[in-house]
Amino acid sequence: MLDIKYIRENAKAVKINSKNRGAKIDLDRLITLDEELRKDKTELQALQAERNKKSKSKPTEEEITKIKKAGERIKDLEAEIKIKEEELLTLIHQVPNLTHPAVKVSADEDDNPVLETVGKPTEFDFKPKDHLQLAEALDLIDLERATKVSGAKFYYLKNELALMELAIIQYALSIIIKHGYTPMTTPDLAKTEMIANMGFNPRGESTQVYNLMDSDLSLIGTAEITLGGYHADEVLDVSELPKKYVAISHCFRTEAGSYSKFSKGIFRVHQFTKLEMFCYTTPSQAERIHTEMLEIEKEIFRGLGIPFRIVDHCTADLGTPSLRTYDLEGWLPGKPNKAGKNGDWAELTSTSNCTDYQSRSMNVKYKNGKEKELVYTLNGTGVALPRAIIAIMENYQQKDGSIKIPKVLKKYMGIKKIKR
Repeated sequence: MLDIKYIRENAKAVKINSKNRGAKIDLDRLITLDEELRKDKTELQALQAERNKKSKSKPTEEEITKIKKAGERIKDLEAEIKIKEEELLTLIHQVPNLTHPAVKVSADEDDNPVLETVGKPTEFDFKPKDHLQLAEALDLIDLERATKVSGAKFYYLKNELALMELAIIQYALSIIIKHGYTPMTTPDLAKTEMIANMGFNPRGESTQVYNLMDSDLSLIGTAEITLGGYHADEVLDVSELPKKYVAISHCFRTEAGSYSKFSKGIFRVHQFTKLEMFCYTTPSQAERIHTEMLEIEKEIFRGLGIPFRIVDHCTADLGTPSLRTYDLEGWLPGKPNKAGKNGDWAELTSTSNCTDYQSRSMNVKYKNGKEKELVYTLNGTGVALPRAIIAIMENYQQKDGSIKIPKVLKKYMGIKKIKR
């Protein structure tokens, strides 16, 4: 979250930034609430001090009456402050992070500038199939039985595709680890408070979060949450930074509000596996680490031989915690495009610089001499399954319906082609 002092002193700029990013936030109410709270706390402290002072002497009957009234007022103020603090915290969590000056201001979430294109869209001398058609012919995915067992938007991977998922994870991990990232596995559940502190909306109609009934736990939508909470309420030494982690986890998303987005087959699902990079840095290291994460993502997909492009999120497409986000969009021959034909770009990975937005809520600091400052946090998708699988299936399909295995995955899978 943003510093309340910054919001207070830069209300106009925060309003403009929130509007640019499409955040629906009652900033006037937030500022009024902050003023009321500061007044209430000042009054509370004065009453408590006066009561403590009177209690140390032998009070008269009149003073005893005043002390009782002060006690009642203190009790009322404490209750009011608690309610107002909860409301203020909710409002602050709705205020987006500041925006990098290089980010394009746009109200259209698809208006993301393309920074780089690597490779050309795959061309075929036959009519290519989409991943579902390929999977059906080769017995690789079972959606029907997954729907029977778990509901819509769940899936079973079968045969060589189950092996491919494991192979991609091993391949991507080998690249990320060589860049100094510590491998981890994390819980699939986190406290709802942790999710909110990381800048995700855990409640309401638009939430992407599955909450457990009668519990303060929720299923995570990304290991960014569990890695971001790993050092909560800790003070790191500046010599330890940057701290780099990469975690494999299951991810769970309700996909609320995604009814109009492309979701065929296993592209947009309720549960998937993902490798997530996460870094704790000093402010001066953050830009370099952000670039490093993007380069790692590019290295992974260059190795896989998937055509891709890099886009820079405009203001309308930025997530609440992010100062700046880059997406790596891969070419999917089977995805419908705006012209009504098949073949389009689709997000495969992303990487974001969240500055101190998350660390302020998580209370993660670093010690530089005698001074303690908030760390900066950054995250990046190493590889997200099953979208990487879709990209491989559709780009490596052959005229006879088989699917070639990318060279970098052959040693993990032990085969050269998926065929029947």
